[in-house]
Amino acid sequence: MNILSVIKISFRSILSNKVRTGLTILGIVIGIASVIIVFSAGDGIESLVVGQIESYGTDIVVAEVRIPTGKKGQTSKDMQSGAAMAQGVQITTLKLDDMEDINKLPNVVNSYGGIMGQEQVSHGNEIRKAFLFGTNASYIDIDKSEIEYGSFFSEEEDRALSEVAVLGSKMKEKLFGDSDPIGNIIKIRKEKFRVIGIMKERGAVMGMDYDDFVYIPVRTLQKKIMGINHLSYTVHQLKDLSLAEETAEDIRHILRENHDIVQPITELNGNSDLSKDDFRVTTMVEMMDMLGTVTNALTLLLLAVVAISLVVGGVGIMNIMYVSVSERTAEIGLRKALGAKYFDIMLQFLSESIIITFVGGIIGILGGIFISFLISLGANKMGFDWEFNISLNSLMVATFFSLVFGVGFGLYPARKAAKLSPIEALRKE
Repeated sequence: MNILSVIKISFRSILSNKVRTGLTILGIVIGIASVIIVFSAGDGIESLVVGQIESYGTDIVVAEVRIPTGKKGQTSKDMQSGAAMAQGVQITTLKLDDMEDINKLPNVVNSYGGIMGQEQVSHGNEIRKAFLFGTNASYIDIDKSEIEYGSFFSEEEDRALSEVAVLGSKMKEKLFGDSDPIGNIIKIRKEKFRVIGIMKERGAVMGMDYDDFVYIPVRTLQKKIMGINHLSYTVHQLKDLSLAEETAEDIRHILRENHDIVQPITELNGNSDLSKDDFRVTTMVEMMDMLGTVTNALTLLLLAVVAISLVVGGVGIMNIMYVSVSERTAEIGLRKALGAKYFDIMLQFLSESIIITFVGGIIGILGGIFISFLISLGANKMGFDWEFNISLNSLMVATFFSLVFGVGFGLYPARKAAKLSPIEALRKE
């Protein structure tokens, strides 16, 4: 029997029970579409987060406070400090002096520090709860933020503890509406600050809405508002990005010396024990690597869930093929009595399974692409920079699953049909 005849018979059999076949195809469609959606969403999330990280600049190294774990063998990728800080543990060792020492490194062009606070900000009858972002004058030169109009504060104003403020675009609307705020006074606690500039709209970055910030000189925020002298993090702009890791190691060395931390000894495995460090220094390459690890783990987790729906679809194929074999026992017996061989019967039933999976796979791929497009469209309308992307990997994986489940779950019923004895098959009829 030639292939064309097998395909014709398979289609005739499949179409003989449209409802049952349609429900079986639906299970495959859902599974395959889910594969496409998971890969596309993974790419979209990665591009979104990468874009937000890159909005800080690609030529930077970040030093941030970290809770010393005291556990030997902890590396720079240790994330336990985040949980400890969420529980209220504070590290107060990172200072402006550290930033200025780091700024002397030959590969560091410029630096700024950052500290966050939250206070009531008022103008006239308008009172708002606002995030206060204390930073240096060099912030505007390193970061991707821009001034809409007015000016950013200067280094001299920072060192003089000047009470000046720059408003994010949303904060300007909340306090002043359509009026011009430049030169006007706002109150933070009991201190009066003169508005000198308005930032361009930037949106949320890594969960922080920069448009809702009040930017003030870091020393002013430390001394006059918060009563502290430490920073949460420092950002350092590099001259030569290829020397990022060497510069990061120089920064670690400076911070250990300034914080009286014993320099760690490199072990035989090439790692250093960083358990006593009260800081973490991260390059953009390391940030991207960590992001890739998280995204890949999330994608694999979702694929594991998707695999369950594919197995359900595969079981559906097996069930429909079993029913088909039972209903067509007499047909199988008659064909074998007329000379059909084991391979002919097996090929016929296996081809039915493959056709069902193939049709389900095609519909699933198209449906997955369409739903992924709708997701990206909705995300972009909500203000997220979500990239619509259908990777070759997702198409290959979806096609692979279609073939595996079509052949794998159709193989056993096909073998059962091919092994039927013609005499017993005709007797059953």
